Amino acid sequence: MIAKLHITTALRDGITYFKESYFTPPFKVANITEDKKANKLNLMLMCSSPGILDEDIYEMKIELAEECFLQLHTQSYQRLFTMKKGASQRMNVHLQPNASFIYLPHPSVPHEDSIFTAINKIYLTDGCTLVWGEVLTCGRKLNGEVFKFSKYHNITEIYLNNKLIIKENLLMQPATINVKAIGQLEGFTHQATLIYLNETVDTKKLNKTISNYLSLQVGIIFGISTPQKNGLIIRLLGQKGEQLDNCLKAITTQLPIIKQVAYAI
Repeated sequence: MIAKLHITTALRDGITYFKESYFTPPFKVANITEDKKANKLNLMLMCSSPGILDEDIYEMKIELAEECFLQLHTQSYQRLFTMKKGASQRMNVHLQPNASFIYLPHPSVPHEDSIFTAINKIYLTDGCTLVWGEVLTCGRKLNGEVFKFSKYHNITEIYLNNKLIIKENLLMQPATINVKAIGQLEGFTHQATLIYLNETVDTKKLNKTISNYLSLQVGIIFGISTPQKNGLIIRLLGQKGEQLDNCLKAITTQLPIIKQVAYAI
């Protein structure tokens, strides 16, 4: 199945609104914005399929006009079912000047023998703010499917004014790469990454705040680095997908331009 999604936002009187969308099954999009007077638009990406199946191809495109602010939510964990040939997902995001985009999808759960490749390309311009997260689990842990998937490959490229500034390349093939080895997961079963870019943020102060919060969390280890452009890249290792997901959401509440209260640090 080839599924397509295209979302466009625009600005009216300083408020981001849902300009138009195009989607094919199993996708649906719902506007879940509670405060209609706020600049931030909240959209829920829904999917009627129980997960990604063999030979599925998902194609998504998000376009934000100048000064728009969008947070795209997901409905549930992304399940990658048993496959023979594999499935893929492509996501292109385009932000006009001073636009802001938050995307913290639910954790991915690759089932036994699943084969999945995701390619994300994000195009930023001057003044943009980006919050981009990912949580990958080892599979259905309670069912005994710990690293039983065949391949998980996620490539994320971030461009600023059409110049590549960050490239993340996560490739996991448990049958050929020992995930417990030094330099791999070293006994942990879940991992998460959060990329935050903002031209004006005080990264040293923010780094300290986030480090203080993460150091209090039980059962995880973390690292924080500074990319080429102003911002932070945060990596977490743990044993539970929900815990890492909650950590990313809690960190997000501390990032400038984001007004949320649910997961305060």
